[in-house]
Amino acid sequence: QVQLVESGGGLVEAGGSLRLSCAASGSIRSINTMGWYRQAPGKQRDMVTTITSGGNTFYVDSVKGRFTISRDNGKNALYLQMNSLKTEDTAVYYCGAFGSGRPIWGQGTQVTVAS
Repeated sequence: QVQLVESGGGLVEAGGSLRLSCAASGSIRSINTMGWYRQAPGKQRDMVTTITSGGNTFYVDSVKGRFTISRDNGKNALYLQMNSLKTEDTAVYYCGAFGSGRPIWGQGTQVTVAS
């Protein structure tokens, strides 16, 4: 079973950009769906974007046109490019893998967008 570790979070001003990375301890080539989820203070964890092994992507309306998800099977990594960040994007971001068996989650990385 692969392990996931997120990185790249931090403090950024509104309108700025940030790229999150998710490093897997094993191959992600056969993992059908990977995605990014986020949990804001006092709220539930919500899906942000997903990508399948075939390259199909999905984004929630609030991030369409601003966020881009990608995966690099050769590097066993998942990425989230975030542009035009808003204060509403402030949350802990989690990387998830959804293949056979139970879902796998990373530990999360904090993203704080200041006005």
